[in-house]
Amino acid sequence: MSLTYNPKKTEQKWYQYWLSQGYFHSEPDNRESYTIVIPPPNVTGILHMGHMLNNTIQDVLIRRARLKGYNACWVPGTDHASIATEAKVVAKLKSEGKSKSDLTRDEFLEHAWDWTKEYGGQILNQLQKLGASCDWDRTKFTLDDDMYESVIDTFIDLHEKGLIYRGHRMVNWDPEAKTTLSDEEVVYEEKQGLLYYVNYAIKDSDEKISIATTRPETIFGDTAICINPTDERYQHLKGKEVIVPLVNRTIPIIEDSYVDVEFGTGCLKITPAHDENDKALGEKHNLEIVDIFNEDATLNHHGLAYEGLDRFEARKQFTKALQENNFLEKTENYTNKVGLSERTKAVIEPRLSDQWFLKMQDLAKPALKAVLETKEINLYPKKFENTYKHWLENVRDWNISRQLWWGHRIPAFYYGQGKKNFVVAKTKEEALQKAKKASGNNALNLDDIRQDEDVLDTWFSSWLWPMSVFDGIRHPDNKEFDYYYPTKDLVTGPDILFFWVARMVMAGYEYTGKKPFDNIYLTGLVRDTKRQKMSKSLGNSPDALKLIDEYSADGVRVGLLLSSAAGNDLLFDETLCQQGKGFGNKIWNAYKLIDSWEIDQDIEQPNSSKIAVQWYTNKFQEAIKTIEDHFEKYRISDALMTSYKLVWDDFCSWFLEMIKPAYGKPIDQQTRNEAITLFEDNLRILHPFMPFITEELWHQISDRVGSQALIVSEWPKSKKIDQKIIKEFDFVQNVISGIRNIRKEKNIAFKNAIDLHILNNEDANKTYDILIQKMGHIACLDYVDRQVEGCLSFRVKANEYFIPVAGSIDVEAEKEKLNEELKYLKGFLISVDKKLSNARFVDNAPEKVVNIEKQKKADAEAKIQTINKSLENL
Repeated sequence: MSLTYNPKKTEQKWYQYWLSQGYFHSEPDNRESYTIVIPPPNVTGILHMGHMLNNTIQDVLIRRARLKGYNACWVPGTDHASIATEAKVVAKLKSEGKSKSDLTRDEFLEHAWDWTKEYGGQILNQLQKLGASCDWDRTKFTLDDDMYESVIDTFIDLHEKGLIYRGHRMVNWDPEAKTTLSDEEVVYEEKQGLLYYVNYAIKDSDEKISIATTRPETIFGDTAICINPTDERYQHLKGKEVIVPLVNRTIPIIEDSYVDVEFGTGCLKITPAHDENDKALGEKHNLEIVDIFNEDATLNHHGLAYEGLDRFEARKQFTKALQENNFLEKTENYTNKVGLSERTKAVIEPRLSDQWFLKMQDLAKPALKAVLETKEINLYPKKFENTYKHWLENVRDWNISRQLWWGHRIPAFYYGQGKKNFVVAKTKEEALQKAKKASGNNALNLDDIRQDEDVLDTWFSSWLWPMSVFDGIRHPDNKEFDYYYPTKDLVTGPDILFFWVARMVMAGYEYTGKKPFDNIYLTGLVRDTKRQKMSKSLGNSPDALKLIDEYSADGVRVGLLLSSAAGNDLLFDETLCQQGKGFGNKIWNAYKLIDSWEIDQDIEQPNSSKIAVQWYTNKFQEAIKTIEDHFEKYRISDALMTSYKLVWDDFCSWFLEMIKPAYGKPIDQQTRNEAITLFEDNLRILHPFMPFITEELWHQISDRVGSQALIVSEWPKSKKIDQKIIKEFDFVQNVISGIRNIRKEKNIAFKNAIDLHILNNEDANKTYDILIQKMGHIACLDYVDRQVEGCLSFRVKANEYFIPVAGSIDVEAEKEKLNEELKYLKGFLISVDKKLSNARFVDNAPEKVVNIEKQKKADAEAKIQTINKSLENL
């Protein structure tokens, strides 16, 4: 066995071995299935800390399921990520001096597929470095032919049910990605801006009215000024018109109770094309709609001299012109919430557009019921149930169309002029037949049929993921779908609880009448030690592969889980990875120690080793019970910490010391065999967390092949726990710790044997004396009926333990040291007494502060008493 553990060599060796043996692959059989579908990362993505945490937890669950005898199946895959991938392809084309607008759709998609084949799936290869035991034979991509067909079939089905419709609505427009976004893809941030007070001239009058706006550039799209009919200040303006500043267009003054008389000046400019509330007023009062923006949020011809300028540059220049022409009365600082694209971070522009929508209210009902009423689906941590409830009770129709080319093209086909007449069909040929029937025009041909240019929102494919990966949409009666669905656990982040998780629940009940998974486990977000979210832009996100290279995959997995509590944000600290690596070394050295002991088959097992084996066997069973409870409640980091403490403290620091033979002496065969059995049990419970080092040690213990590998061995069985031996040994540990503390404090080397006298007021079990003698290196242990003079002493509960000092320590030096400490404590006590006798301090200081001083006094007095007793004994 090598002196040190070599993770780089070991990790590659065992991962290839697991793959070659097919341990990750699953096929339906007579065992109970345990299925996890990976939250598909963007095909463009690379491994970051969030992926590392999420997939470590999934791998822990799936490896434990294998050990527990389930037919474990972890399905990997990637998402086509319409917006992100298209943006990268557009950027690549730009670097080559090309533009998307120069290409046909097919030419652009060719570039997109080339890019995907070159860079896509990189993240899945990186997950292998982490030890992810996915069934790679089942790897899926949301644009695979079967997955594509499932999405199209779903669209057609929902349209036929009347749930998908086309509507002219105010949508969230991302001017950078040049596409619409659903409400859930918009994040709101508070921004400091200005409130501009602009004067509008009343037509045929010298009077002016002041309008407050945060967006002066939208004045080009004004089609009315609105006042509250009850506002006495403006009664004389009813029925009049104003002239739009600099634009010189005449618009009416209308009345509506919607206007808040307390906000701004009480007059509201109405821009129906660029504000949802204004649009509603525009429809109510039959106002003209003037759209002033191009799709990239530059001003169009309605912006007059500012045509072609970006909206924010136009705001700057137009404000200056308003000021120069005396239209700008004043500005005030103003904080408001600004909508940003979650993907591109661009400021969202409200825009009127024809889009496809999915009605959500009826779909949401069974999803709400499953989590909150019947509890068919368990959500961990429970605190997220309120968030889930709020979103689903306030669900709005989902805008599912995107103005992109990369993705699932909407299967709607237009015929005739414009986009008023359309049919929904799987193919153009089928669409032609439907169009002929709908129009009564049998002269229509394929050239008259035009497919919608838009693609579906990426989430519209991923909401089918637990079903589509098993072909459950196209062939719901297939064997695999019947066996693996519903899946067992979904592990993901709380930030996509509605985007993805809730929608999967809706789709599951809509298409199968069943839940898509039993349990939803939401991890926290990964933050740095300053509580900032980790991101490349902040420069606080470490390179995941470099971490693995430096600390080993097992070390990083342990480090991530040690810093992660269920549902709480993870404060990632690299030192925890070092701790994880150190734990691996501890386990390695533990076996190396056992392996180094010479065995004598003729020696009988000593009583000390018998007790040690009995104690650790029960301690292990106690830990297993706790670990199982943690897993049931999805407290994964707690399960790891219980395992960590068991192995580090109980096995390495106590058990091995208890059975360790004297220097140069052999160990008996029985103890050695039992130590190996217990060590193997340790490896079994550690394997889900630290797969590589545990598999390596498993094979160091014995030459094992095929089905004997640790990855497919058995999780330890739970047995009855003898709490009596655990409780009794807790007492013994305190005794041994007391002896060790005195040795340490008084610099008594362990090689020097000492005597121990016991005043047994607790009537402690003397069976363990043999261990106390061994672990404390006690030459003579006896029981006394009174306190022993000339000794150092300590207590464990009511028992007193006395260690003679003669010959063990320099008595005079010890007395000098104690007197120095006594002198300091008496001086300290005088200063505390002085403060407490000061009535002004006691009466005016906070009670908490006074109590702290009182506690200081009590502690000092107790220490003085102890030192005086020790001096008396000396």
